[in-house]
Amino acid sequence: MSLVNIISAIGNNSSIYPLIVRDCAIENPAKIAMTYNQNLKDSKQMAYNATRERLIDEYGSSIVWLSGIPAVDWACNKIIKKLGYNPQINPSLLNENSKQGLKYNIEKFKSLAPEEVSEMEKVLKNKSTYQKLLAGRFILSTAIPVALMGYFLPKFNFALTDKIRKRQENMKPVMESAVENQKNVSFKGISATLANMSTVNKMAITDGGLTVGRVGTARNKFEKMEMGFKMAMMMFLNFVFPIWLAKGLDSLSGKLFNTNVNLDPNLLNNKSFISEIKNNTLEMPKENIIEFLDTKPDSTFSKLSEKYCEVKYLKNRIRDPREFVDEKKIKAFQAEIEKFAKQAKESGNVDKYAKKALKVKSANILANVGISSFLLAAALPKLTFVLRKKVTGSDAEPGLIK
Repeated sequence: MSLVNIISAIGNNSSIYPLIVRDCAIENPAKIAMTYNQNLKDSKQMAYNATRERLIDEYGSSIVWLSGIPAVDWACNKIIKKLGYNPQINPSLLNENSKQGLKYNIEKFKSLAPEEVSEMEKVLKNKSTYQKLLAGRFILSTAIPVALMGYFLPKFNFALTDKIRKRQENMKPVMESAVENQKNVSFKGISATLANMSTVNKMAITDGGLTVGRVGTARNKFEKMEMGFKMAMMMFLNFVFPIWLAKGLDSLSGKLFNTNVNLDPNLLNNKSFISEIKNNTLEMPKENIIEFLDTKPDSTFSKLSEKYCEVKYLKNRIRDPREFVDEKKIKAFQAEIEKFAKQAKESGNVDKYAKKALKVKSANILANVGISSFLLAAALPKLTFVLRKKVTGSDAEPGLIK
């Protein structure tokens, strides 16, 4: 994977890649290290217990949070297929309009994609059953991760702490003399709407459920208060703030550098795309977007819509009739391309303009990841520690205070 591909991936706030980078590579190690250092102000034993809990909590939650929804979706899709339905059929097609819909697509594609049409006909005859199956998939794919992260993981963590603390209490007379001899040893810190929801949107919902679960399983009122504040701020910094920041940085860059940076870095680095803009050969829809996608499936714009706007084609380049075409999203994408093309040509040198836009966009993405990660990994924990001290009068984890 090239550097541009990596930057493109972590700059896509609709995907899980920025979350993986912020959560596993930056936020978790930093929070674990800060937890140790903060609780060390109370005692070494408190620091060890708090760090162990934080390690299990952060990485246990990350594993479930990042992989739980896709895993449950996969299992549910297997069951739906065994019941004779194809879960790939988009439920938005149940709402018919003049350009697409289940009945409309069946009639339009019955000779072009007979196998796919057959699957759609079964759904058409059993709408209610199909909708219930998709609703069940959504409920399970969010409820199971919430239960694992919000209830079972903290209960396991707390039980483990209780077990270890009892052992520590029994060993306290022996440990006290040993600790006196090791004062200079330092710890190295361990650096249909529902059915169509993306994995990231489902993760946002599970975060809400996780907050409820964590507050509910907290061991005392101070731990409940701290957990509620921390989880609410984490949701904002993970799912809302990066989108706002991306728009702000891109808008500021447009004003400072007179450069349009609203397109994806991979597209700005696409020589064929830039060449078509330069030579005025990039053909785009004038009126009916769906008709253009169907009649010109091999055009550059159709392929770009496939990559960036979730348009699906079968292997023979017939548009997949089971998928819904989001015309609003494609129109917005087309408008951004037209705006970029106009400004690039007005600059007098399209290639130079595209290279400049790529550099600025890449810098914006890296800045976004850096700022968001800093707020999550350093600023939020520090603020939490300050509030903890003011509210409880202690530096130790509230749940570990007897």
